[in-house]
Amino acid sequence: MKKVVAWLVILLFTFYLALPGMAAPAAAPQPLAKAALLMDAETGQILYEKNITRKMYPASTTKIITTLLALENSSPEELVTVSRRAAEIGGSRVGLQPGEQVPMQHLLYILMLSSANDAAIAIAEHVGGSVEHFAEMMNNRARELGAKKTNFVNPHGMPNKNHYTTALDLALISRQAMQNITFRRIVRTLNYKAERKKNMSGKLLSEVERLESIYGPVQEDFYNHNKLLGNGRYAYRGANGIKTGYTVDAGQCIVASAKRGDRELIAVVLNTQGNNLWTDTAMLLDYGFENFTPVQLVKPREMITDAEVQHGTKNAIVETAGFFYYNFPVGEKQQVNRIVELNDYISAPLKEGDKLGELVLTSGTKELGRVPLQAAYPVDRNINSYWWFWGGIGLTALILLQFIKFVIKAWLLRRRRSRRRRIRSW
Repeated sequence: MKKVVAWLVILLFTFYLALPGMAAPAAAPQPLAKAALLMDAETGQILYEKNITRKMYPASTTKIITTLLALENSSPEELVTVSRRAAEIGGSRVGLQPGEQVPMQHLLYILMLSSANDAAIAIAEHVGGSVEHFAEMMNNRARELGAKKTNFVNPHGMPNKNHYTTALDLALISRQAMQNITFRRIVRTLNYKAERKKNMSGKLLSEVERLESIYGPVQEDFYNHNKLLGNGRYAYRGANGIKTGYTVDAGQCIVASAKRGDRELIAVVLNTQGNNLWTDTAMLLDYGFENFTPVQLVKPREMITDAEVQHGTKNAIVETAGFFYYNFPVGEKQQVNRIVELNDYISAPLKEGDKLGELVLTSGTKELGRVPLQAAYPVDRNINSYWWFWGGIGLTALILLQFIKFVIKAWLLRRRRSRRRRIRSW
């Protein structure tokens, strides 16, 4: 009997452990970096944070927004002429020469893989007209993306007390950049071959052309500094970007991304040292993939309610304008509440897709997110509500009535005069 009871206890304990969602969440990571962040790339939900709004030096992670702006404001085949200012910039560089012409595509790969400051200046001058104006473009674009505590003064990230950002701002900028297909392709590339033909003259140019006619164009290989990519010691499964950086003041920095299945995460690590750059980043990504479960809370075009429409022929059917999912810690049961917030005044006519309000998702006192609400179908305006229409009809009727009265009066007057003439003739 005792053996039976013991086996029952073991089975019940095993069943309890096997229940879904009962595993205890892991402790939060402890990266050595001075600032760190982990974000869901799809929703922007922050899964881990450490000093994410502290002012930090970004070093070459600056080149993320430089590349984004170049992709948004130029085409890959454009030829960029290297200036003397670009050729003479210090720090990491690949030896671009004054007068050398390089396709924008080559420069972007050189910029993001080899972290070339000379490429950054050449791109900035080509896109913005000058480094100074390009810096204004960088700051304006950063503000548009919600990066409110960032200020850029150059396109490469070399030290400057007025060149700073935050972990949160870098994540917001990188999240937008990763929505650009070309950007994604660049930052996941391990190595890139670029044809370069320097601004040569005389016999040297003739010799280069002779050799190219025999062996083909001269090519250079550029290799990605991001060790999370590839098959090396610090390679991370699913890694697909983005950019490293280093200066003495900034320390070792990285914005990294990784995708597994349908989930993509962005990790930001600022001011760490040595190989902690890779271990800190892997620690954050592991934490996100292993300790959170994404749950879809809203589906696109989900019918939510109806709404009264002023001057409308009918009520509006209100539906969700997109999807929403939230990452819940493993093992936590969550009660999600939905609150419908409609616009104060909804008036006809409505087109399909017109925004009517928001669906607010909460858990306890915490707001999880918002989903736009839209009109599922058009709603026409009730013709009775067109005061100008009826006013016009009334005015027209009044004028017509006055005209009829005038005609009748004129007819009666002519008739009287005609009768008087007949009487006189008698």
